[in-house]
Amino acid sequence: MAFDTDHPNSWYAATAHRLPPFPQLNGTARADVCIIGGGYTGLSAALHLAEAGFDVALLEASGVGTGASGRNGGQIHSGQRRDQDWLEAQVGLDDARKLWRLAEDAKALLHDLIARHGIDCDLRPGLIIADHKPAYAAHSHAYARKLNEVYGYDQAAPLSREELRALVGTDAYCGGMIDHGGGHLHPLNLALGLAGAACRAGARLFEHSRALAIEEGAKVRVVTASGAVEADWVLECGDGLQDGLDRRLDAYVMPIANYIAATEPLGARARDIIANDAAVSDSRFVVNYYRLSADGRLLFGGGESYMRQLRPNPGAFVRPYMLKVFPQLADVRIDYGWGGILGITMSRMPFVRRLSPRVLTAAGYSGHGVVLAPYFGKLLGEAIAGQLGTFDLLAGLPVPPFPGGPLMRWPLLVAGLSYYALRDRL
Repeated sequence: MAFDTDHPNSWYAATAHRLPPFPQLNGTARADVCIIGGGYTGLSAALHLAEAGFDVALLEASGVGTGASGRNGGQIHSGQRRDQDWLEAQVGLDDARKLWRLAEDAKALLHDLIARHGIDCDLRPGLIIADHKPAYAAHSHAYARKLNEVYGYDQAAPLSREELRALVGTDAYCGGMIDHGGGHLHPLNLALGLAGAACRAGARLFEHSRALAIEEGAKVRVVTASGAVEADWVLECGDGLQDGLDRRLDAYVMPIANYIAATEPLGARARDIIANDAAVSDSRFVVNYYRLSADGRLLFGGGESYMRQLRPNPGAFVRPYMLKVFPQLADVRIDYGWGGILGITMSRMPFVRRLSPRVLTAAGYSGHGVVLAPYFGKLLGEAIAGQLGTFDLLAGLPVPPFPGGPLMRWPLLVAGLSYYALRDRL
């Protein structure tokens, strides 16, 4: 069976555990909950709601897992997208502690979902934070100690320049930290595993059924090109790919593109690149992130694009970023290159809100979706069932709208992000 053409030419698609296609929505369907988006958030919400006895219909514009959930770097980070120092300044120590525990709960849920549903997604431990400036390395060392002393997290340890160099085969970094509680996985197989679990639990999944409009009245009606779903509740889980459907979300969540290249298998050279098989994420604003695949390739993510369309040559685009870190790979072939659209917010904190009495959303994970999105899907389901404590904590996070409104947010964001990208090179 040929894989859905909505998947890019990625190593993930080439090694995916494929599912039979789900049907397109035709006609009018009735459900307790209509979910928009077949990525981690939507699939987890569908799974948990179906397990709780709700009648669920999920609408995916393309194929399940074809968006950022099936294209990302597969890295498992601890905490939120912003560190605990920033959170303490914004919300105080008590709520910062709650947000740390929430992120640890999200990590535990991810591991539980993988184990409980038998999801084969190459889950492996270890995440290295590699700092490209001495001051950043000093901060990472202090931060590792703080996580231990203030938050009781004993999985983080500082790395000197020499210790990091022994683990990562480059002279590009000045030190950093290792998080033994982090890790990495095959993101598309995680998404497909969640889709299979949701389907077995009784959720109805519809592919190639793009939501075109949301009509709110006594019920909520989500309209597609060939049908509609009438529901008591709607969960908007499309993240950056939902752009243009709901202006209430567009004001806070912005789509940007990111790119990954996969080398040919490196054989014995792989352990010269990453000795302990951990994932690596560096300290640049336009972050480089990379890891070894199960078959010994280097999967390297680097370079953002603020164009409204994905680049046609992602492998060639990423290659210079990879060679700046690993010049010794100049002779290595790039076998796969792909891009994806993710949602970011101004503060880089997730946007979790009740948009109206019957419409809820969670989006804008800003690169932390592998851990947070499945958990937030579960939280959306709990909010519908009346459990609002954690939802209300997240709804109070500082997530300002993008300046300029829908018309000006794009050029203003590009100007700001380009400035920080320039700082990386100084």
